Amino acid sequence: MNYYPAAKIINDTDTHTGRFGCIKPLQDSVINTIEGANITGDTTSIQFKKNSVIEGVITSITLTSGTVIAYRL
Repeated sequence: MNYYPAAKIINDTDTHTGRFGCIKPLQDSVINTIEGANITGDTTSIQFKKNSVIEGVITSITLTSGTVIAYRL
């Protein structure tokens, strides 16, 4: 398990920026957009089911719906 020094709960449709190492949904969610240093492909309208995870160097995330926890690097 990785250690992350801080976390941010995101449950709105604002754009959240920073350096996140892990994004986990607390309920079924939809990611409007996600950007990061090592994220490629279609990064819009991603169905993000509870108990899944996205790891990497994530610099921006915007939700369409749901709630996620974003662990800071």
